Amino acid sequence: MPATEPQSSIYFCDVFGVSPEVLEDYGAFNVSLINDLPLFIDPFLLFNSEKPEYRALHDEIIGYVRFLRDKAVAGAVTPGLLQAWFVFPEVKQTWLGYSKVGNGGSGLGQDFANATLANLAAVFPDFGSEQVTKGSHIEKLCLFAEGVGKDNISDFTTNLILGFLAEYTQTFALAHVAPAQRRRVRVPKARFNYATETWQAVAYELPFHDGDYVLLTPSDMLTKDDIWINKTDLVRQYDSIVSSISDEQLRDQVNNYIRMQLPKEPKKKDEEKAMARAVLAFPQVIEHYIRWKEDRGNEAEALSEEKVRASERLYIDHVQALIRLLFENTRFYETGRDTLDETRARVAFLKDVIENKDGYRLFFADGRPIRRESDLHLIFRLCWFNTQQDVNREVNNGRGPVDFTVSRGRRGKTLVEFKLASNTGLRKNLQHQAEIYQRAADAEHALKVIVYFTAEERAKVEKILDEVGLRGHAGVVLIDARADNKPSASKASSSALD
Repeated sequence: MPATEPQSSIYFCDVFGVSPEVLEDYGAFNVSLINDLPLFIDPFLLFNSEKPEYRALHDEIIGYVRFLRDKAVAGAVTPGLLQAWFVFPEVKQTWLGYSKVGNGGSGLGQDFANATLANLAAVFPDFGSEQVTKGSHIEKLCLFAEGVGKDNISDFTTNLILGFLAEYTQTFALAHVAPAQRRRVRVPKARFNYATETWQAVAYELPFHDGDYVLLTPSDMLTKDDIWINKTDLVRQYDSIVSSISDEQLRDQVNNYIRMQLPKEPKKKDEEKAMARAVLAFPQVIEHYIRWKEDRGNEAEALSEEKVRASERLYIDHVQALIRLLFENTRFYETGRDTLDETRARVAFLKDVIENKDGYRLFFADGRPIRRESDLHLIFRLCWFNTQQDVNREVNNGRGPVDFTVSRGRRGKTLVEFKLASNTGLRKNLQHQAEIYQRAADAEHALKVIVYFTAEERAKVEKILDEVGLRGHAGVVLIDARADNKPSASKASSSALD
């Protein structure tokens, strides 16, 4: 492949030879087929949608949860039925979620099943006959139940609309994906048969790549960071929600309960804990919170669209621009070296692009730095698409995870640890972490990559490096992602990453 015409083979459009404009017109998100992107389906976007098919999907979700609720109340859920009805695999074929490397997640396992079964009667006693809210919402599970988070709700939603996603993808594939790149496959748990009370597999003609089928997801179902109805927001908005309750008796009882929970000189953490306890003590408040969120549904759509667009810029547009810049140096994508040489080369070239070729824009949104190590990890992983090395997340090396392990058969192993200069644990990490991991994992080499965004952060890092004796060490790489010291900072329109 000529270096002057890079084809990353990272994204759906690249792999299947589809125009990004065609995919965008269809409404689907251009997923990476190298690594999950941190987006997920928000069921509220189905509930609040103007599209009848989305609202129908939400009704189907609620119908299934009502079925589970009725079975739970009747005591009809045996261990076998718990596995059949409550446990779902990770739908890894959407390439969305929280996997650090690849697209394999844990799915909805026994903990989710047990928590859901235990809370169904309490959380959903009035499904279909709500007095305060406009409708029913499965997000209530993550407001009440311990062990059920936003990722569980998204996974649950994805599983319950799996048949729709498969049909949606099949329609696009038949029109735009070459027959040689499609395959007829059976998708498990694509449809629930209420007559037999069993999940059924259904066959679809789907895009097929690297031994598995691929599913597309409509962009207007997706969000990032948190779903619209969430526990953090409930606690943060608790005062406003309680103040809006017209029932004076309930309002005063809730406020009195919170006062009783607080110490004499409460801190913010104490207040948040008291509010979280009040949620369990007065579940009626949750109904008012959900109604409050329903009334602001248009904000959910606008915010989610903004987050998805920002994700497209960061994880797709900017990464593709980065790859084009890296291809200018033909040695970057050479393979066959040992792990240390190739890892050091990729880090060095990333450093050069970020510092000297406007690559710093990768880590800025609306003029502000994006201080998330997870974004740095993902961008680094996406740049390993053309390599003979195995690039993996180190899950269990005896002392805890590092960010990446780069290996190639028996030819050695290189550990890579990314840190932001703003990380409060940086000093401890520089003193101990990579060396401990290196010994525990029997790795030959370890690199520490530190990214800073301000002159103050650079000074902080250099001071720590001096104190721990690592200034100038070959295993420590500093990357200057400042925006205020770049020659091209005033020429944003000419940036390769615009």
